[in-house]
Amino acid sequence: MTETMTSTSAAPPRLPVPFLDLGVQTAEVEAEVRERWDRILSTSGFVLGPEVERFESEFAAYSGARHAIGVGNGTDALEIGLRAAGIGAGDEVIVPANTFFATAEAVLRCGAGLVVADVDDDYLLDPLDVAARVTPRTRAVVAVHLYGQMAPVARLREVVGPDVLLVEDAAQSQGARRDGFRSGGTGDVAATSFYPGKNLGAFGDGGAVLTSSDDIDQRARRLRNHGGVNRYEHLEVGTNSRLDALQAAVLSVKLTRLDGWNAQRSAAAARYGALLADAFADVPELVVPRELPGAAHVWHLYVVQVPDRPAVSAALGAAGIGHGIHYPAPVHLLPATAHLGLRAGLAPRAEAHTDRILSLPMFPGITASQQEHVVRTLHSTVTGRTAPSTVIP
Repeated sequence: MTETMTSTSAAPPRLPVPFLDLGVQTAEVEAEVRERWDRILSTSGFVLGPEVERFESEFAAYSGARHAIGVGNGTDALEIGLRAAGIGAGDEVIVPANTFFATAEAVLRCGAGLVVADVDDDYLLDPLDVAARVTPRTRAVVAVHLYGQMAPVARLREVVGPDVLLVEDAAQSQGARRDGFRSGGTGDVAATSFYPGKNLGAFGDGGAVLTSSDDIDQRARRLRNHGGVNRYEHLEVGTNSRLDALQAAVLSVKLTRLDGWNAQRSAAAARYGALLADAFADVPELVVPRELPGAAHVWHLYVVQVPDRPAVSAALGAAGIGHGIHYPAPVHLLPATAHLGLRAGLAPRAEAHTDRILSLPMFPGITASQQEHVVRTLHSTVTGRTAPSTVIP
């Protein structure tokens, strides 16, 4: 799942809080990236090549997969991963209702049938609803690791059995863990995005396919390069989606720092949790996210549920607090999927969430004072009163 990051904001207040600030990360890696880029510039090896191979090896090892195949973006990674695993016309692929459109888009671009399932209370694909939607044509299930927390991959495997392809959409979860596995290393094939706002983000677009299957690896490498690995070799109709060396260098440098940045996100999430628990102890309408047992959440997004979201959004914007909505409509109710004839009521939990969810600022380097400003503004908007300083400093 790859996407552009959007936020709302107004004139800068006394203490502005951006939705996303990449400045800390960029400053930390700039010197090392420049050194890598100088070496690339000296050889003019800009597309694929040693720098990409180096990152592919590093990222595969980090994720626990045998192979990583660098591609142009996360959407291409999903499509190429599905196609490399043999998904195409006549197949059905189950995806969660609450996800970025790229998850569904990749399925449709493969020519496969899109089947939408509901999510659980933690916004992740619900195995019980998946079980109800499996048919003889079901060839794959896409487990979206949403907001930084891995979907229940082990349970989904039990539900669909060994003959259905288990695909991880790991665009928001680099470094996350669940049930002893790291994101990208537990499914038959995985796809991730390196859009700049991701936990592991490039200085532009990029993505990767992950797999431990030699066959899927070899075919994905063909598909990203016009259907062949060697120059003027076209064994099948592929596409042009190759990770470039400059972005690979950025990602390689950043990968060594990813766990530290994820730890900063976790600390910020814990701070939000403590502040919100104190400020909203008597306000059950505000729902905060949780880290599931046996999981390591990497907090790509910090998503709460609020009453009267338009009023909350307006107040945050007026206070200079960037925020987002991920996502304002489930995939089966988007104009792009209208031709499938899917209707409201198909995924009741996802549909209920979309009217209430709101993403608060979250990034490595966010300060305690910024988070306090966010929670103070949220509290005064939802409750109509100012929180005492004993609750929010």
